[in-house]
Amino acid sequence: MKRNIELLAPGGDVEAIKAAVIAGANAVYCGLDNFNARNRAANLSFDDLSGILRLAHKYDCEVFLTLNVVILEHEIHSLIKLLNKLVNTGIDGIIVQDLGIFNLVKKHFPSLDIHASTQLTTLNEGQILFLAKIGASRLNLSRELNIGEIKSLTALAHKHNVLTEVFVHGALCIAFSGQCYSTSVSVGNSGNRGSCSQACRDEYEITAEGHRFPLNLKDNSAYFDLPALADAQVDSLKIEGRIKNAHYVYTVVDSWRKQVDAFVDKGKLLADDSNLHRVFNRDFTNSFLQGKLSKDMFIDNPRDYSVTHAIEKNHAVMPDDIKDAKQKLFTERNQIGAELAEKIKYLTIAKQPLMLAFSGQLNAPLCLTMTIGDQDKVHRLQTDSMLKTASESAINQASMEKRFKNLGSNDYRIEGFEWSGLDDGLTVPFKELSALKNRAASLLNNSVDMIPFVEVAALEKHQKTSDKTSLSILIADEKDVHLCELTDADVYFKIPESLKKGCNRHIELFLRHPRLIPWFPAVLIGKDYDESVRLLEEVHPKQIVSNNTGVAYKAFEMGIEWIAGPFLNTTNSYALLTLKEELNCAGAFISNEINRMQIRNIARPSNFKLLYSIYHPILLMTSRQCFFQQTVGCKKSEIEDGCMLSCTKATTITNVKGVSFAVDKQKGGYPSIYNHEQFLNADIVSDLGDLFDAFFIDLTNIGAGSKPELDKAILIKSFENLLHGNAESADELSELVSVSTHAQYSQGL
Repeated sequence: MKRNIELLAPGGDVEAIKAAVIAGANAVYCGLDNFNARNRAANLSFDDLSGILRLAHKYDCEVFLTLNVVILEHEIHSLIKLLNKLVNTGIDGIIVQDLGIFNLVKKHFPSLDIHASTQLTTLNEGQILFLAKIGASRLNLSRELNIGEIKSLTALAHKHNVLTEVFVHGALCIAFSGQCYSTSVSVGNSGNRGSCSQACRDEYEITAEGHRFPLNLKDNSAYFDLPALADAQVDSLKIEGRIKNAHYVYTVVDSWRKQVDAFVDKGKLLADDSNLHRVFNRDFTNSFLQGKLSKDMFIDNPRDYSVTHAIEKNHAVMPDDIKDAKQKLFTERNQIGAELAEKIKYLTIAKQPLMLAFSGQLNAPLCLTMTIGDQDKVHRLQTDSMLKTASESAINQASMEKRFKNLGSNDYRIEGFEWSGLDDGLTVPFKELSALKNRAASLLNNSVDMIPFVEVAALEKHQKTSDKTSLSILIADEKDVHLCELTDADVYFKIPESLKKGCNRHIELFLRHPRLIPWFPAVLIGKDYDESVRLLEEVHPKQIVSNNTGVAYKAFEMGIEWIAGPFLNTTNSYALLTLKEELNCAGAFISNEINRMQIRNIARPSNFKLLYSIYHPILLMTSRQCFFQQTVGCKKSEIEDGCMLSCTKATTITNVKGVSFAVDKQKGGYPSIYNHEQFLNADIVSDLGDLFDAFFIDLTNIGAGSKPELDKAILIKSFENLLHGNAESADELSELVSVSTHAQYSQGL
């Protein structure tokens, strides 16, 4: 395993990638027109990618392709075609969110190196082991982690031959990556599909604390934390910014390159970070890395702070002084831009010209001479068999051009064919022509044999193990345990994100009530993951539901049956196969982000349950930061260890369009924001009832905001009637749950 510190740069378009390469990036990450989580970037065509690979590799810079979105069932065919093309490009790695891609690559495209995206929300030891098990060679650690946590997780990753990367510069999401559904719910643009509309940057009605942008964080910069990151043995320093322009990328990468080189060469840091302030930024913070989650992380303006910084740095107050400070900034920017333009003006990703010359005489081999560029590089090949007189089909110009014209795909354009050295009326066996073409393709592919196209058979759709479709319910308070007496439904009990170290309250709860099935949250960090594992070990339940892949891995190790929860964002058949085949998963919730047509063709693995939530509060986002510091206020300057366990604040924020959202903090939970409507989808019971083994309802009070608590016994009875085909139940539920929506089921991804 390599241990050099890699500087990993964003490339939203060709010019930005050129800027990153020439500024000294060790690797760049970029996306094609589809399957990538920055569809607002210009992105690349496949032909662009071939040229980028040639250019970057010339400068010893690796290229990683982002396939970091959830994949829909109807896209699998196109995805397989793309993977078939990628295996012959020399791409250095693919960055993946969807668990289904791990299954496809491991089985059919093992030469591709898989990197786990930040969208996989990697925060604990079990998740490292999970990703290593399913085939990740490197993973991105979540931005919310501090240096100590990063060091511990990196050490474990290295033991399992997995590299780690950490975002060190650029925009910060206030929500945990992969766990934000804000714009998916509001406007149908999902962060899990690269369409985030950045609701966290929206303007809201002024809060009690006097803020109009209460969710807006400053940008991340770990420029002066390099020694700590090096001590943590992080393998890659990742810069965010695939929607930023080439000038931005060049400035930031150049600054970081100089910082890394100075530290490696002399053990000292450069003190000057002024160039980082000259390009787009929202001011900077390193508070996540430092583990100091303070009010200083927020800024009440989502727009560019660079001009404000220039004015403050120059202590400009008078109009003329402010004008001079601005002009100085623009002049310095222009100088950097001119420097960049000069450096990249000769860089090209254009296809290389290729001439093909065929020659040969009777009783001699057929020869092929390939000339690349202006006599730059010449390859000569010949057949094993000798040319002989053709009795029927002789080699001719038309047939040979047709056979060899696709050598010009990807990185080459055929400028012409030359036939003057080939006698008429001759032939060689068909298989010899095929072998000659294959050897030519290998030479043009850096002497790497081309991997044949892989046909992937359609998956078999297995039937449910039972004709019955059951109900399952979720509670989060022991006072609701009596509901077990009212129903035969599976009853899940929600474990909070934070557990007091050494406390046995939840362990004793499950031992007292063995019918309760533990439901683990998506985010578990440090001691909270450790305590969750201890609960598994002490209780050893027959079954669990886990929204956290780390707990899922531990359950797999212990032989505990587990079901993948709805926050694992499962949207296709191959994701189900990864869970089933790699971790013996017994079933999975299908994502609520996808619609009827996107659900209906999902193929169930054998002996595998499919579940779907038909009633729940709609989570928009969850954060390690505090939503109350900028809204209702908090006396504490930063989040303390006890905040998670003790705080129970709640408030409402309203955006300038007049839409309100519930801000909720349960005891033991992370601050979360919920939609004002509940999710209620009775339609799927009649639409796709035959597909699902169980429909789920969330009876916790989490995310209810100011809405009145409904009678849970009545809700259970109404939903059971719905599943039993009672035609009036859907109307009854609509009246009970008066503020509801199932827009995601209609619009999908």
